[in-house]
Amino acid sequence: MEYGLLTFKELDNDLNRKIIHIDMDAFYASVEERDNPSLKGKPLVIANDPRRTGGRGVVTTANYVARTYGIHSAMSSQKAFELCPHALFIPPRMDYYRSVSSDIRNVFLKYTDTIEPLSLDEAYLDVTQNKVNIPSASIIARKIQSEVWKEVGLTCSAGVSYNKFLAKMASDFKKPAGLTVITPKDAQNFLFELPIEKFYGVGEKTAEKLVQLNIKNGKDLFGLSANQLIDDFGKMGYVLFRKVRGIDNNPVTSNRERKSLGRELTYSPFLTQEEQVEEEIRKLSYTVSQSLEKHKVHGQVVVLKIRYADFYTVTRQKSFVDYVGSKEEIFSKAIALWEEHGEIDKEIRLLGITLTQLAPRSYTNIQLPLWKTTKL
Repeated sequence: MEYGLLTFKELDNDLNRKIIHIDMDAFYASVEERDNPSLKGKPLVIANDPRRTGGRGVVTTANYVARTYGIHSAMSSQKAFELCPHALFIPPRMDYYRSVSSDIRNVFLKYTDTIEPLSLDEAYLDVTQNKVNIPSASIIARKIQSEVWKEVGLTCSAGVSYNKFLAKMASDFKKPAGLTVITPKDAQNFLFELPIEKFYGVGEKTAEKLVQLNIKNGKDLFGLSANQLIDDFGKMGYVLFRKVRGIDNNPVTSNRERKSLGRELTYSPFLTQEEQVEEEIRKLSYTVSQSLEKHKVHGQVVVLKIRYADFYTVTRQKSFVDYVGSKEEIFSKAIALWEEHGEIDKEIRLLGITLTQLAPRSYTNIQLPLWKTTKL
């Protein structure tokens, strides 16, 4: 890329978008605390216990109590143990965390389909146009925070702004469970006061080099010309020149290829009778069949999710040779999974039905004969 004089287009700033960045608070540790409340208030580290691995292992995350001892993600578990010998070490359960992340994403989908996950615990949402016709992105962010807490039992922090970079910066400003809004009017002052190491995308080595140039915050960075930044940092310098001016026109991009279709519902009061469960599975089957019809697909795997009153979650699935699509087919498969794996005496907080391994309905089920019935 040639870096001559920056054109007007390159400095054009799209102020019309409404972007939310959601960041779950100490996600993996919070999931473990939710499922086992006795862990709350204790230093909790999600990593294999170094006393059992000969010192090997890396911290995936740590709760806020453990962080007060200096423990952070990507640190060796041995170092975490040295900092806090009485910390509790729990091995990560990634498949389970993915399941919880999917629950959170289902909350997002109530508001927008334009979702860009960065990891299991954070995502961008473009709510410029949204499903609930609410013009205020900050109101939507508050609703998402409230619904994630109500349906999943976890807190998240939210950043709201007109672009992804500022929304990301905002979500980290007040944690946990915070909400920070950066308007176009406030953006420059926010960036001027931001320590240089806090700029998203500025790594440790780049931050050290900037500090050596006496660039300690956004205001110092703003004073450097584009050519000087590009000479010192190449392409990264060009990015920094734009970001310190609050410019980031990159869109929220989402993978629109559907790999599954499903629906889930949270119940209050909880379901306590078999007849209630059967009726709800019937309703979910109808809703999912309507969604499959709308997208002209059917699937070969039926998944039933059951979340009990204590948030313990069971997900069971079964594969079929023939594709499943009608409400009757979905109901018969899902109720069979319930009868095999469900426990009504534990009270039901949530039920969900999902179909995966989707294919266009043009691929019809064709029963092939096992033998030839005529001679050619």
